[in-house]
Amino acid sequence: MHTGRAFPLITSSTFRFATKKTERLAAIGLMAAAVSIFSILDTTAKYLVGAGGLPIMQIVFVRFAGNIVLNILLFGPALFLAAARTTNRTVHFARSLFMAITTGFNFLALQYLQLDQTITLFFLAPLLVAALGGPLLGEWIGWRRLTAIVIGFSGVLFVTRPGFGGIHQAVIFSFGAALSYALYSLSTRYLTRLEAPQLAQITAPLAGTLLFAAPALMQWQWPASPFTLALLLSLGFIGGFGHWLLVLAHKHAPAPILSPFTYVGLPSMIVLEWLVFNDLPTWWTLLGACIIMASGAYLLWREKS
Repeated sequence: MHTGRAFPLITSSTFRFATKKTERLAAIGLMAAAVSIFSILDTTAKYLVGAGGLPIMQIVFVRFAGNIVLNILLFGPALFLAAARTTNRTVHFARSLFMAITTGFNFLALQYLQLDQTITLFFLAPLLVAALGGPLLGEWIGWRRLTAIVIGFSGVLFVTRPGFGGIHQAVIFSFGAALSYALYSLSTRYLTRLEAPQLAQITAPLAGTLLFAAPALMQWQWPASPFTLALLLSLGFIGGFGHWLLVLAHKHAPAPILSPFTYVGLPSMIVLEWLVFNDLPTWWTLLGACIIMASGAYLLWREKS
């Protein structure tokens, strides 16, 4: 199948692995890099909402639409024709929808819930991937890795220390976001086992662009400064590159192996919060981050051994 121009920086053919073990380790590295890039994306979005004063719907729309522009520049329009001819159109559409639903549910939840509650529930995603990876993809994990995932999640609880007393019924939105992200990860793995990863990359932002276009245009505000405009335009490129690394990671390793490294985003977010917003982490945050990193280190050691 013709897949258009290759990504000029990193492609799936960039990697030549001697063993399956080194292939998985490289995939874990790609996953960690992708999640760290998503931390930059979230930090930029938070800055645009706060200091930039831009509506969240506008930010989300530009993030998806900019991703499409990036894909056209990198792969050329011919690849969109190849995507239209794929026999897996239904899976591509569902995956793109999962990506949009994850963003939409997070936005709805934040209108009613505390930030620590939404973050905690979203980090259920690795557990959901571990639970669904076996029956949906035939990618089962052992009890040791599952235990490490649960321990990593306990580190998230130390950081967020959520108070669930009298929690709003909008908790269903946060759980929906976690479930949708888990399904997005699993569908990414499924597609990359069947066809070129470029196809998964270009179809991912389509549903989000269509769903958020009207709300964004209704609330549209022009950035007040060139710097704010530059940050806004960068969202699609940052998010697009992060998702490309995510697609490549799922090309070379099972989703349940990769999903626990979603927790890497928490330490990187702590650092960015400090650098950009001068918010120093608490001792609870540092303790939780250490637990998460220890869990990740164990999972990495399991892949090496």
